[in-house]
Amino acid sequence: MRITLKQLRVFAAVAQSENMTQAADSIALTQSAMSMALKEFESQLNTPLFHRHGKRIKLNPVGHNLLPKVLQLLQLAEEIERMATSDELAGQLRIGASSTIGNYLAPSIIAQFLLDYPDIDIDLKVGNTQQIIADVSHLRLDMGLIEGLCDIPQIERTVWRHDELRIFAAANHPLAQKQANNDEITAADLAACRWILRETGSGTREIFTNATHRYLNTSEKLLELGNSEAIKQAVKTGFGISCLSELAIASELRHGELVALDVSGLKDLDLHRQLFIIKNRSQVMSRLEQTFEHKLLEHGNLDESA
Repeated sequence: MRITLKQLRVFAAVAQSENMTQAADSIALTQSAMSMALKEFESQLNTPLFHRHGKRIKLNPVGHNLLPKVLQLLQLAEEIERMATSDELAGQLRIGASSTIGNYLAPSIIAQFLLDYPDIDIDLKVGNTQQIIADVSHLRLDMGLIEGLCDIPQIERTVWRHDELRIFAAANHPLAQKQANNDEITAADLAACRWILRETGSGTREIFTNATHRYLNTSEKLLELGNSEAIKQAVKTGFGISCLSELAIASELRHGELVALDVSGLKDLDLHRQLFIIKNRSQVMSRLEQTFEHKLLEHGNLDESA
């Protein structure tokens, strides 16, 4: 059985007007089309819905019981159509962001989006890259923003922004002092330091490990912390050095609390990375999701970093 909106509209129009000609005019159909749709509807339900006496047509008891339900369905269909064609967006978005993005980029973008669309609810989950990928894969999130690599077939990636990791230290750290004296920082200098790094599974840690494996073995002198703010506080004490996105340390660099170490003398040390928007390929994007993605792309920096 396949009941169509056309059949429901025909039934409601005839039931309310009790006149085929008036009903046909009210929904812009010919009388023959009306009669055919009504006949198909009754056939699918396997019961007549009207008493017919010549040109007169009135609901029978079955039709009387059915009419309120049909009117409710038609009202709901109209509401759905209005939502689909309305210029106003409403609904909920479930967004996931890896730590750097979730703490230093996403909040301001989301705030601006909510100012433009106040009827939207956004639930932002912040985790490491692997956690966000897993949640998008299992449709627990509508969209993810990640800073690490992802090669899962069902995940669609869109390059969003360029970012750069910076190796940094406290202003009074020996390497910061060495740099202040215009001495070059070497791979041996970095290898001799204690490192404070993000946990395995984070995009920042993955990029750092891939970029520095030929220079460093940090496993012997390593403190892992799952939070960029905690890492910065530990570095400020002089306990060790670290590597985070320049987004995460921009304020401390401006105020002289931390010092970015110049490691340009290390050949082939590439700490640049891409940030991605990820979606599940099996999920059809709603207009709300498309609008939010467009807002994200407006805040990309691909042109200025290319």
